[in-house]
Amino acid sequence: MFADITLPQRPVLDSTMAYREASRSGAPTVLFLHGNPTSSYIWRNIIPYVAPVGHCIAPDLIGFGQSGKPDIDYRFEDHVRYLDAFIDAAGIGSAYLVAQDWGTALAFQLAARRSDFVRGLAFMEFIRPMPTWDDFHQVPAVRETFRKFRTPGEGERMILDGNAFVERALPGSIMRKLSDEEMAVYRAPFPSPQSRRPTWRLPNELPIAGEPADVYAALEQAHAALASSRYPKLLFAGNPGALVSPAFAESFAASLYDCRVVQLGAGAHYLQEDHPETIGRSVAVWIAEIEGERHPGSRT
Repeated sequence: MFADITLPQRPVLDSTMAYREASRSGAPTVLFLHGNPTSSYIWRNIIPYVAPVGHCIAPDLIGFGQSGKPDIDYRFEDHVRYLDAFIDAAGIGSAYLVAQDWGTALAFQLAARRSDFVRGLAFMEFIRPMPTWDDFHQVPAVRETFRKFRTPGEGERMILDGNAFVERALPGSIMRKLSDEEMAVYRAPFPSPQSRRPTWRLPNELPIAGEPADVYAALEQAHAALASSRYPKLLFAGNPGALVSPAFAESFAASLYDCRVVQLGAGAHYLQEDHPETIGRSVAVWIAEIEGERHPGSRT
């Protein structure tokens, strides 16, 4: 049986959250936020490149990875609440945010509420309010699959019974083939239908065509704050991408203040698995440049 390393746990609200940590003394915090159905494990090959310039902390979101599975609905607002509590418990006063998928929604929402917290934002395959289903994904067949995920009864059968997010959505959105060991780590948190509820809830939370109304409104507000923000940004895009095409990445970045684009080449949704070195090195150089400008003459 393949297994990941055992991660430290931090008490958070009524549960615990696991996290990876690597750092250089005195360096600014870099907070890595994953999406569905992954965990901090997806950052394992990126953190070593960033650790020389940052205090890297990558939590497993509540219900994912080695974090606890309290009896909650696992709605977006629940993830916001637990992440806030984790940040407070860890004593993080400011951070660079590095995020993908639902991690970007959490990052945008955090930045909208606490702009002074954000030293910079690096993001990829991000979630945004999508007015129609045609705006959701570039592949029609995937849009149809996600409609099924959101269909009562059918979605539960596919995700809770069939573990479709881990067995199909994850490997289907990575260009290379995950090893048996890697798949075993991704499967480990979700051995039973009940344990998979977090992976079922999040596709039902995607803000598409105005639903769910509360998530749609929250992310509209978060994206409005992003559009007016002044902190540095770094946007990664794969080709063809899944939620974000290379062309959309360029146009989106052009609408923001101080946003660079890194085109990674061949990639779909889980870009961290296909391009860890480029992502890691790019984030490290970006942070070093920003810190150098803020603290001229200092060594990073």
